[in-house]
Amino acid sequence: MSMLAALVRAYDRLPDAPPFGYSSEKIGFCVVLTPDGAPAEVIDLRSPDRKRSPRLLQVPQAVKRTAGIAPNFLWDKSSYVLGVTAGTGKRTAEEHAKFRERHLAALEGAEDAGLLALARFLRDWRPEAFAPPLWPDDALDQNLVFRLEGDALFVHDRPAAQALWAQLGAQAAADPQRCLVTGLPAPVARLHPSIKGVWGAQSSGASLVSFNLDAFSSYGHSQGDNAPVSEAAAFAYTTVLNRFLERDSGHFIQIGDASTVFWAEAGAEGAGADEAAQAEDLFAAFFDAGAAETRAAREVEARLERLRQGLPLAEIAPQLSRGVRFFVLGLAPNAARLSVRFWCADDFAALTRHYQRHVEDMRLEPPPREGWPPLWRFLVELAAQGKRENVPPLVAGEWMRAILTGTPYPMTLLSTVLMRIRADGEINARRAALLKSVLIRNFAKEVPVALDPGTTNKGYVLGRLFAVYEEVQRAALGGHVNATIKDKFYGAASASPQKVFRTLDAGAQNHFAKLRKQSPGRAVNLEKLIGGIVDLMEPTNDPIPNTLSTQEQAMFGIGYYHQRSDFFRKHDETSTDDTPITEADQ
Repeated sequence: MSMLAALVRAYDRLPDAPPFGYSSEKIGFCVVLTPDGAPAEVIDLRSPDRKRSPRLLQVPQAVKRTAGIAPNFLWDKSSYVLGVTAGTGKRTAEEHAKFRERHLAALEGAEDAGLLALARFLRDWRPEAFAPPLWPDDALDQNLVFRLEGDALFVHDRPAAQALWAQLGAQAAADPQRCLVTGLPAPVARLHPSIKGVWGAQSSGASLVSFNLDAFSSYGHSQGDNAPVSEAAAFAYTTVLNRFLERDSGHFIQIGDASTVFWAEAGAEGAGADEAAQAEDLFAAFFDAGAAETRAAREVEARLERLRQGLPLAEIAPQLSRGVRFFVLGLAPNAARLSVRFWCADDFAALTRHYQRHVEDMRLEPPPREGWPPLWRFLVELAAQGKRENVPPLVAGEWMRAILTGTPYPMTLLSTVLMRIRADGEINARRAALLKSVLIRNFAKEVPVALDPGTTNKGYVLGRLFAVYEEVQRAALGGHVNATIKDKFYGAASASPQKVFRTLDAGAQNHFAKLRKQSPGRAVNLEKLIGGIVDLMEPTNDPIPNTLSTQEQAMFGIGYYHQRSDFFRKHDETSTDDTPITEADQ
């Protein structure tokens, strides 16, 4: 099933979905009109809290504005409806004129009292009449709707207005073509509605399907004719995406620069709406630990923990292992358009198996202190200064696609982690887990989960040796070191070890001389540990290689993390001195 077809099917199951031709828009104020068209009252529809958020109302579908002037029907912002704006408004007069012209033409011959009142208002209204106390300044640049005095319905909700809107839509419909999504003949959408809510995209919305230059056209077609999608299908898929992209929709997570929406398909092989909701809850918890706190917390958390232990989904939730179809779509900004970072459509059971494989690839001892972190926390490890906005744009999407499909991880994941370690010298559990996962999945390497004193991989052994040299320095000098050997030498030691380890060994002898006086037993233990690690290297005249490959540099980081964590564990269990431990979070 194609992406658009899956979204159109999701629209049919969307609760409270706006009907075709309507959209949910943020409306700030309502202008109450007398039957003669005079404004009687201006009602503030915004929420009473400090945010003063506009109310979401179903109104005739918003037009798609590019560079031109195009008024909406029976509602719009103040510059169109009233000809006033808070800014300079170079086109305000023209926008109001277009709004007035469109409505007077459409409402000609109307007999409904609400539509007649609106027509009279537009004929008599002058922008200079906008003044308090009737017209509040807060109404400037807000979206406005109308209501007839004494009536409970907005003008756009009156049966006569809805019939008129349907009639106008039928008149504007193009010649039918076969829709690529539904396969049925129908009028084709020349311009598709905008998608709003994608992180980094234009606040007014961006297009998923669009053709605005001759270079994008073929066979003499223009705009939507290049990829005929019916107006109904375009409306359905954009409505669903806009609903899913709302932050509290329960169908949205942010993965790097990819705004990710997901949903389960009910009704497949006996799966119902309840099973679909359970699958969505569980998937959200896969990648965002905080999701379990707000979505059926206890049950989701318990299931998630059992899945991470490797138990099959059929044993944990049998109803989810059969017939639940799951869809995941990642969207990223691309100027006025959206790019698809990843698209996955699979059985939920298969998707869960891929997630469990990812968890196993990432498993490391000791684990991060905060437990299994959400995916964004791993991505922050790839970002300069630890800022989420600095996450490399393509890595997140490629990594997420690999997790969902069980394919190899992007190689940029490995190179980016190594680059960040060399830049800031931080080797923690999250970065070590990333290195381990790429080595296992992409190179079929045997990488130990916890400290393995028997592993003979050159990179791993040298990483352990480097950690011991650092511990010797710490034990001899305590916490009074401005820059440790890790701060000075880690990058060079992991890439060109032969040049660095001779220097480290010479420095360690000086530290040992001081340590033997302070703590002879500690000195003996560290000397034995160094001897044991050196014995693991190949018995050659010079066992330390001149350079390490990228894979060996990753093993170097894992060996360093394992050995350094072992020192911390021993310090926690039996303290040998009073020196405070200030190492960064593991």
